[in-house]
Amino acid sequence: MRTVTIVGASLSGLYAARELRAQGYDGRLVIVGDEPHHPYDRPPLSKDFLTGRADETQLALTDTEETAELGAEWILGVRARALDARGRTVLLDDGRTVSTDGVVIATGASARRLPGDTLAGVHTLRTLDDARALREELTRGPCRVVVIGGGFIGAETASSCSSLGHSVTVVEAAPLPLVPQLGAEMAAVCAALHHRGGVDLVTGTGVTGLRGTTTVTGVDLTDGRTLPADIVIVGIGATPNTAWLVGSALALHDGVLCDDGCVTTLPQVVAVGDVACVGGTRAEHWTSATQQPRAAVTNLLAGRTVETATALPYFWSDQYGARIQFAGRRTDGDTVRITEGELSDGAPAEGGFLARYQRDGRTTAVLAVDRPRPFMRARRELAREAEEERVQSAAG
Repeated sequence: MRTVTIVGASLSGLYAARELRAQGYDGRLVIVGDEPHHPYDRPPLSKDFLTGRADETQLALTDTEETAELGAEWILGVRARALDARGRTVLLDDGRTVSTDGVVIATGASARRLPGDTLAGVHTLRTLDDARALREELTRGPCRVVVIGGGFIGAETASSCSSLGHSVTVVEAAPLPLVPQLGAEMAAVCAALHHRGGVDLVTGTGVTGLRGTTTVTGVDLTDGRTLPADIVIVGIGATPNTAWLVGSALALHDGVLCDDGCVTTLPQVVAVGDVACVGGTRAEHWTSATQQPRAAVTNLLAGRTVETATALPYFWSDQYGARIQFAGRRTDGDTVRITEGELSDGAPAEGGFLARYQRDGRTTAVLAVDRPRPFMRARRELAREAEEERVQSAAG
C-alpha cells in the first residue's frame, strides 16, 4: 500500500496511526478530522475539564515529537463527505479528494439530540467545543441544572455540576440508570451515589419537551411535571457517524459492520472505535478504541483477516468521588453477589466493594467501586479464562 487514509482524528484514529508505523508501514499516511483539534482525550471532558481541574493541554494525546515521528498529513476541520471504496477515494466537504489504497474508518459517534435543543442553555457533551461551552456557562454562578439521561456521561456530568455547587436533577426514563450494563441489583447501588452526592434522581419518567423561547427555562416530563432549569444537559446516547458512508459498498447497521478483526465487506477498509460494529457488537468504550486498532491494522496490511479483536469488555466511570469499574460479559439471568466490602444504606460503604456475576458456577463479569487492586486481579482472571475458552473453541 502506498497510501493509507485514516478518517477520524480520534483516539482510535491516533492508535491506528501508531499501529501502522509500529507494524512497519512506511508509506503515505493521511489523517482526516472534522474537528480543528488534534486528537484529545474525551473521558476528562465530563470530569476534570468541566470542573476546571484540567486544562486543554492536559487533554492532548500527542505532542510535537510524536506528531513528527508519525509523519502523517493532517487534514483537520474538514468533514469526509463520501467514500468511493472501489475507486479508493475519500471525498471531502471542501471539494478535495484523497486517493488511497487503504482506509481506516474512525469517525466515532455524535451525541443524540432532542427536538428544540437549539435553545440557549441546552448542551450535549461529546466534543471539546461542547465542553468549552458548558464550562463557560457553569462558571457564571449557581444555577438549576437538569441532566437528561442517567448513563455514564449523564452521571459524570451531574457529579461535576454538583461539585461546582449547582442544584442538579437527573432524569432517567428507565426504572434505574445503567440497568443494561450492570443489572437491576447493582444499578440500584450505583444509583444511590446520586442521592449521596446531593443530586435528585427522577426515574421511570421521560421528557416530552423543553420550555423557553430563546433560552431554556424548564423541562416537561411525561408525568405532567415541569422541572425549572437554567441549564439542560442532554445525555441520551450517541449515534455512529456513518452518514458519509451511505451509498458506499460498506454494510451499515448501528455502525460499520465488521468481522471479528474489524474488517469490513471490503478488505482494504477497516473500522475501529465507536463507529465500528465488530462481530455484531458496537462498544463505546475507551479500551475498545485503543485495542481494536492493532488487529485492524494487521488485517489491513495483510489484505485479509488474520487476527481478531475480541478483548474482554472493560469500562470505568468516576462519579461523586467513587471509581466504578466493570469487566466481563454480564447477561440477564446471571446472579450477582458482593464478595469483598459491603453496602451502607444501599450505597457502597467506605472502602467500596467487589461484586461477581456468575452463571452456572462460573464468573462472567466483575464490578468494583473503589476496589481497584482486587478488581484488576479479578479482571486478569476473567481475561485468562476467556482466552482459554477461545483457544479451546478454535481447537474444537
